[in-house]
Amino acid sequence: MAATATGLCEFIDASPSPFHACATVAERLHAAGYTELAETDRWPAAPGRYFLVRAGSLVAWNGSAHDGPGWPFRIIGAHTDSPNLRVKQHPAREVAGWQLVALAPYGGAWLNSWLDRDLGVSGRLSVRAGTGITHHLVRIDEPILRVPQLAIHLADDRRSVTLDPQRHLNAVWSAGGAPRDFLDYVAERAGVAPRDVLGVDLMTHDLASSAVTGAGQEFVSAPRLDNQASCYAGLEALLAGEPGLFLPVLALFDHEEVGSTSDHGAQSDLLPTVLERITLAAGGDREDFLRRLAGSTLASADMAHATHPNYPDRHEPGHQIAVNAGPVLKVQPNLRYATDGRTAATFALACHQAGVPLQRYEHRADLPCGSTIGPMSAARTGIPTVDVGAPQLAMHSARELMGARDVSLYAAALTAFLAPD
Repeated sequence: MAATATGLCEFIDASPSPFHACATVAERLHAAGYTELAETDRWPAAPGRYFLVRAGSLVAWNGSAHDGPGWPFRIIGAHTDSPNLRVKQHPAREVAGWQLVALAPYGGAWLNSWLDRDLGVSGRLSVRAGTGITHHLVRIDEPILRVPQLAIHLADDRRSVTLDPQRHLNAVWSAGGAPRDFLDYVAERAGVAPRDVLGVDLMTHDLASSAVTGAGQEFVSAPRLDNQASCYAGLEALLAGEPGLFLPVLALFDHEEVGSTSDHGAQSDLLPTVLERITLAAGGDREDFLRRLAGSTLASADMAHATHPNYPDRHEPGHQIAVNAGPVLKVQPNLRYATDGRTAATFALACHQAGVPLQRYEHRADLPCGSTIGPMSAARTGIPTVDVGAPQLAMHSARELMGARDVSLYAAALTAFLAPD
């Protein structure tokens, strides 16, 4: 299936949490003939299409045309997590007769964008099963939570309200009557006995559906474009491309928004371990693995800033970025992005081969620049890396905006990167 704006909307709506994003990708991979592997098992020596899931991260590869350990890798790296409001471990609060669920910001969430929205809950429950533990996805797509804005009549400053993340982001979910236990409610909705729940990873999500918008259907309005748009484009690239001189890999990591330092973030051993095990399963050794890395390239696929029409002064004047004008090559001299001249040329060539226009972005020198998994992945693996993305507005808002045409352009460029002519 070719990448489309409607397909991206469906992908995002199916994936309210990193765990659900992995499940959505896994479902597509299964349908395309990929086999899921467990890290605790011995991997098959036969070349094929495989993937694995580690919590909220996933790595997939298409080795069906490669029967030896000498093929370099072409890797697309992206992340499954997005800034949001997450449920605290003891969430029950009661204030002035209101029953509240205590929330905490995750990542660099643009907090005011989460006010006065109908919110659902999603994530994972870790549940006792005999003498072991099983993990259950949970998703409640009903407007059970809302973080209410302060009335303008009560504000000290009627132009804006400063939000304290400890005091002002708790959600109302009931009023009056006997207090209810929110975690028990979630467990019951998931079909799990509350007494058996041993751990929770729960977060909120905006219930408004993703949509193709604009007078000419030019835009995609959706939550989590950063960075599920890259997960979707990378998945479409993996499924569309035919392996050639490189073994294509898709690596989707959790926890990018909080620094990637976890057992399954981009700073973990997940990617290098998988790449080495692919080599070992094909009959190679450590020397073969290191040689493969030296010939490999990684595209860190994250979203990029389009030039904002209401704030054009916040952008580098020589690097105006438009929506629906193609993917963005991101460069930052202090290595907040991993791109250098050689990796920029690799991605530029892929865009040329795909017939896709390319835009080049640099951040204003007097503003702090965000970063991606690119620099850490390059340092962790030694693989030359290029940072790329699709342009968008309202990054880190509860709802973001990108160009509808950019969905297919982005996927086409990544497809050519994985399987160059």
